Amino acid sequence: MKAWSFILSIVVILTIHPQSLYSRENNSFTLIDFYGDTALLPIGKSLVIKFDEPVTREAVQQFYDKANTAAYQPVIDSLLAFRERNQLNDWFYYQLIRKTAQSISPKEDNYPLYTLYKWFFLAKSGYDANLAISDGQLIFYVRSEDSIYDIPYYTRDGKHYVCLNMHDYANKSFDFEKDGIYPTDIKIPEGEQSFSYKVTRIPSFSPTYYAEKDIQFKFGHKAYQFKVKVNKQINTIFANYPVTDIESYFNIPLSDETYNSLIPELKKNVSKMDQQTGVDYLMEFTRNAFLYKDDKENFGKEKRMSPEQTLLYQYSDCDDRAAFFFYLVKEIYNLPMVALLYPTHLTIAVKFDNPPAKSFTYKGNQYAICEPTSPLLSIGETNPELNTTPYRVAYEYNPGR
Repeated sequence: MKAWSFILSIVVILTIHPQSLYSRENNSFTLIDFYGDTALLPIGKSLVIKFDEPVTREAVQQFYDKANTAAYQPVIDSLLAFRERNQLNDWFYYQLIRKTAQSISPKEDNYPLYTLYKWFFLAKSGYDANLAISDGQLIFYVRSEDSIYDIPYYTRDGKHYVCLNMHDYANKSFDFEKDGIYPTDIKIPEGEQSFSYKVTRIPSFSPTYYAEKDIQFKFGHKAYQFKVKVNKQINTIFANYPVTDIESYFNIPLSDETYNSLIPELKKNVSKMDQQTGVDYLMEFTRNAFLYKDDKENFGKEKRMSPEQTLLYQYSDCDDRAAFFFYLVKEIYNLPMVALLYPTHLTIAVKFDNPPAKSFTYKGNQYAICEPTSPLLSIGETNPELNTTPYRVAYEYNPGR
């Protein structure tokens, strides 16, 4: 399958720009490894641009003028074709652009030039991206309508621009008023659409990226064991993924390899259980198959993990387990659920076909709390210290909508 994908890349490129590749510039192909798949990009000599001067708006404009007259379009066409063929969400497409920029100008050798290429390729792909300058450094922004909580942003004409490279300045805290961050406002005509952090599909990674992880827990008097396929590249891809709204990160799926190594086995195990017992089984799995550790202690900051990251990491907290439990119930039972957000806690409530005695009413429906973090709690029970603590419904999932 990967071989056919590689051949198709060549066919697409030759079909779209046969003359510009060879007779016009004698382009060479650059191979980008995208987690087991290969993107074939015709990067010509004219697109290899030098950038050694101090970072100023004028210098950025000069780079753009040179890149804009180079043979960039075959590269953009190839990137977009790869995105379409592999159904990449924006976040994964940006990872492909990062790899492309790295192949031309490694970030460790020339970080400003690496950032300029990312900006140019992303904007030429249709995204409303912009650069700002602070203390001689390039800050990379893209317009996004998503709710993002832990990275800087600015607003211009009612549009929100969020920072894509804040992680590269981990030792520097940018402040618009103190540091004087000034957008260059160099408009690339193709850059009109907003960037979304929503991930609805994980790419089909090569099976060679996966390793088996032993996971076990007890339910009732029986021990259950699983050999789940996990992929460490997931950590790399989501390393700089920001804190998004609950709906976005609750709905990040598993990759196919991981899904097929776990979900069918769980479905088989609960197939002979009634609905409440089956959900209780998933609740116990989420509680006891992983060790607990708070994000601040584990990562030094707030970090919301996708279900696949929760399987991969040794430790997880209440946010991660709520997202993981939500995913399991959604995939196996597809029941309506709500996420209950307390000041210091996140949990899930499920709408069963036959509501348990300990239920509460929300929008005319009966929900029962299913606590995926704290042990020794039955369906419908919550931590005693939260009984009088106010909460809000942060996300409502309704399969019928």
